[in-house]
Amino acid sequence: MDETWDRGVAVVVEDDDDIRALIEFTLRQAGFTVHAAVTGAQGVALVKAHSPVVTTVDVSLPDIDGFEVVRRLRTFSDTVVVMLTARVAEPDTLMGLEVGADEYVTKPFRPRELRARVDALLRRAGRVTVPVADVPDPTTVDGHLEIDPARRTVRLDGELVQLTRTEFDLLAVLHGAHGRTVAKGDLAAELWPDQYRYGGQVTEADHRTVEVHVANVRRKLGDSPTSPRFIHTVRGLGYRFEGP
Repeated sequence: MDETWDRGVAVVVEDDDDIRALIEFTLRQAGFTVHAAVTGAQGVALVKAHSPVVTTVDVSLPDIDGFEVVRRLRTFSDTVVVMLTARVAEPDTLMGLEVGADEYVTKPFRPRELRARVDALLRRAGRVTVPVADVPDPTTVDGHLEIDPARRTVRLDGELVQLTRTEFDLLAVLHGAHGRTVAKGDLAAELWPDQYRYGGQVTEADHRTVEVHVANVRRKLGDSPTSPRFIHTVRGLGYRFEGP
């Protein structure tokens, strides 16, 4: 049975009429109020005007491409961003994640798949990954890095660090491991649980996606991979979070 409650606003940025109509229908069935744009500039304006919970962005648009749309969105919005594209090359996927997308879906896609991806992202965004009972709210690491799991915010030396939902979840998972190493495959399964719940295999592409998100978090925290302050690489396995 489809949800009938109001889940907030969604923005669809897609220039193909048929695909745009399919995405709009899928999101409306999921309970969203949907606003649609056919160009990147229109999409950015709609996100500014409506502060959507979720935004889908096609890569190929008639004015600016989807990557530039996401770059602009990330200067003012933390909307969940799902990029949609007919391109299947891994560099395109990684570029989408690097500019701030939360998820990447290739065309053609099934409406049920898109809805499941959106639902999983929103469930993850709404949960406290690090148990509040285990971690004070907020948590301060060495007086410099402050992680607030309830508000889902991170501050470094008092300055707010703008992380995407996926980046925050990744940092929270590593921090919540209390110094234990977390394998890349375990990070992927934690970040995208619906994809692996029924026996799906973690691939090398999934490992690469985790690496990109880790690189983004490190860059935003000013953390060097060769001389890490917070996130340490455990060669051949994964990552470990340690305070300085």
